Amino acid sequence: VARHHHLTKGLISPLWLSVTPDGLGGSVSGQETPEERYRRLYEEMYDICESQGWGDPFSYARSKEIYAATKLGHQVSPDFSGADAIGPNGEEYEYKSTINKRCKGSYTGVSVQPTWEEQEDYLINEKIGKYPKHYYNRFEDGKLVESWEMDAEDVLKILLPKMKRKYANTLNNKDPRLSADVCWGEIKKKGQRIIWAT
Repeated sequence: VARHHHLTKGLISPLWLSVTPDGLGGSVSGQETPEERYRRLYEEMYDICESQGWGDPFSYARSKEIYAATKLGHQVSPDFSGADAIGPNGEEYEYKSTINKRCKGSYTGVSVQPTWEEQEDYLINEKIGKYPKHYYNRFEDGKLVESWEMDAEDVLKILLPKMKRKYANTLNNKDPRLSADVCWGEIKKKGQRIIWAT
């Protein structure tokens, strides 16, 4: 139910409280409102992704993956699980995105295996090491402004010790899964910048 506000001179109700003439968040004047433009662009974005087989762009961080893949010259992965993008020779890539001031990569929700030996094998061959390149992407004002590339071998050298230290206590946690970050300093040391911050 719309709330009616008595407006006085110099007082404008906030956008979220306003009711447009057609009562549906639209305009009867023929001029596109911000609400109408948002819905149109939303629908256009969905239609583009549907026609290209990219999936729902509004599911999780899918829109950032699609944006980054098209910017970096990769193919968008057709699946929501597994690789985030595909390279020119069919190799699978991992993306990590942030809107912070510095690039970083968070590896979360990693399934815990019965022993550390099995855990290490899982991380190397099934979870992290299976993607030969990892990309750390930073978005700002809706644009990809910085991207760093790192080889899986270097990613594993950073993450394996961190996860090994956490492994022993993980099963005692409420959420028995492993997580660790590749931080900005490690990205600068081991990565290669392929899109420069402006």
